[in-house]
Amino acid sequence: MYAEVGFVATIIAFVAAIYAVLASVYGERRHNEALVLSGRNAALVNFAMLSVALCALWLGLMTQDYQIKYVWSVSSPSMPDFFRVTALWGSQSGSLLFWSFLMSAFSAAAIALNWRTHRRLMPYTIAVMMAVMVFFLGIKIFIENPFERWWIIPTNPTETQVISAAFIPAGAVAPEYDRLASSAQGLNPLLRHFGMAIHPPMLYLGFVGFLIPFAFAVAALASGDLSTNWIKASRRWALIAWLFLSLGLILGGRWAYDVLGWGGYWGWDPVENAAFLPWLVGTALLHSIMIEEKRGMLRVWNMFLIVGTFSAVIFGTFATRSGLVESVHSFARSGIGFPMFFFWASMTVLSVALILWRRNRGELQDTHELKGLLSREVLFVLNNFIFMALTVVIFWGSFGAPIISELFMNTDITLGADYFMRVTPPLFLALYILMGIAPISAWGATAAGRLGSALIIPAILTVISLGIFVLMGMTIPVALIGYAFVLLAGWIAIYETYRGVMARRRIKTESWWTSITALYQRNPRRYGGYMIHLGVTIIGIGVIGSTLFQQETQRTLNVGESLTINDYELRFDRFDTGQISEDGRIMDIAVLNLIRNGQTLAQIKPRRDFFPENTDMNSMTIAGAHSTLENDFYVLLVGWEEMNQQQATFKVYINPLINLIWWGSFILIFGTVLAGWPHHILPERVRVQKRLPKGTMPEGV
Repeated sequence: MYAEVGFVATIIAFVAAIYAVLASVYGERRHNEALVLSGRNAALVNFAMLSVALCALWLGLMTQDYQIKYVWSVSSPSMPDFFRVTALWGSQSGSLLFWSFLMSAFSAAAIALNWRTHRRLMPYTIAVMMAVMVFFLGIKIFIENPFERWWIIPTNPTETQVISAAFIPAGAVAPEYDRLASSAQGLNPLLRHFGMAIHPPMLYLGFVGFLIPFAFAVAALASGDLSTNWIKASRRWALIAWLFLSLGLILGGRWAYDVLGWGGYWGWDPVENAAFLPWLVGTALLHSIMIEEKRGMLRVWNMFLIVGTFSAVIFGTFATRSGLVESVHSFARSGIGFPMFFFWASMTVLSVALILWRRNRGELQDTHELKGLLSREVLFVLNNFIFMALTVVIFWGSFGAPIISELFMNTDITLGADYFMRVTPPLFLALYILMGIAPISAWGATAAGRLGSALIIPAILTVISLGIFVLMGMTIPVALIGYAFVLLAGWIAIYETYRGVMARRRIKTESWWTSITALYQRNPRRYGGYMIHLGVTIIGIGVIGSTLFQQETQRTLNVGESLTINDYELRFDRFDTGQISEDGRIMDIAVLNLIRNGQTLAQIKPRRDFFPENTDMNSMTIAGAHSTLENDFYVLLVGWEEMNQQQATFKVYINPLINLIWWGSFILIFGTVLAGWPHHILPERVRVQKRLPKGTMPEGV
């Protein structure tokens, strides 16, 4: 029942999306308002039908309808309900349905919020959003259908009796429920983690969120409305997408740190990088569109950036779902590779062709020119170049070199973490320098003396901070240089916020809290940006500390023995084997005590989980950790003596300052929310007056 409802709803959504594209474009070209409205309504029907389809698959998972092939492949009778919900995106076909649903939800919200204010852009915007939807729904219906069911055709030869199909084939019968339930595969053990319950939805929200600014940009090119209207309509959408993508990357790092068991959070895996590339281009876009809004510059460049951002989204999706790269993060090889590559290439080429067409017609000319090497717009352009340089070197290391070597040299060249650690740190440090200096420069032109005076106090605070680090024993030049650039950006963000608060207090004689809240309410974009920079600074401190100062050791211990690293002692107390959790996993747990300076700090329990119901990947290593602001003491159970369980091998990492990465992420998220928060520029009295009928005045005026 659920499968039929879901599949039919998906087909209706597919037809509605096709109609929305045709009706919107044709209606706009023919100035037929009724046809344009019908296209808008078809897009809303698309969202409604995909909501039905997603609910149908969810109900199939929750009611354990194992005849649905997808339910059978990602769940099992012993799996807790929480993981049944997360199984919606636990495999290829279900994640594509979830992706399509989120895309339709974003599209419906964009239509509802922008229909009246940006009416000229909306028909083409709807057409672009629904054209992308047509492709993804076509993939889902014809190649990766999550509503296929298991059937048995008794008249077929034994090896072909069991088939999967959306509708019942002639002469087929449903398999017995008990047989299906006993053979259900269950969710991949690596995905049974709270981080993976949130990480994929956040990434998907970030990916599909960039569809909205892309659609508005293409609509501007198609309609000829080449003012900043497309930026006004889509800036907040781009910021929301960037926020979710940032969350997805952070949560992915946390999942890798907790589950993959290698002591780190970012391994420059191709799939990690595939999600990082649109983040880099999208960050460049968010900085660059400010220049177009303020100065009427970089109009062609911004068009290329938004196309590049969405192109990176589709390429990353292609790379992770086609089998192009092998990774613990990627989906299995499937038949969607060529269609997705064709869609990515054609979408990118057509968009670029539109930009060049408008440019050659002289319709994307800038109204101002770049002036002054220290002007804010020049520094933002340099910022953009560095973001794009990072994009190029990461793309080359992840995809370019491996693909070209395989195609033209018939060999497999893989550029590992060493390549990325050589080429990216200088670029990231340059970004931190510009992140600090650019916001305190002025639009148009900035005198070197004025900029230097604005840097004096942050520079003094940076030197003091470095002095404290040196007194604490840090003498590695590379680390001190890195911290200098990172801390300067952070101190500038703090000092500029402090200056704003003090200016208000001098004028308004307000309290500190009132001044701070008023400052953020008055200019959330600027001061939210400073908070984002502060969060990135804290993350940078954590990255440098955990990368340059990580310590590790590996020892085999008998029960009662200890190992020593730095001023820590780790004592192996006992082994608890064969522990069974509620989802059926079997856990072998080592119990250790962490001691420092004679004082017991914590009991650490690294473990190995075994999933007897899974036939492919059926075990994973879960680290035990003691976390403080200073560091993480991180322990892995590498192996043990199974006969007497009196001996085990442990790998130990000390990761200094690593928790600053997670704390800095919270600040970044909060700053992004502030930067995108709606605010009023006009005083309340004026806004009230504008809402009143002509000739009337508000009370008290």
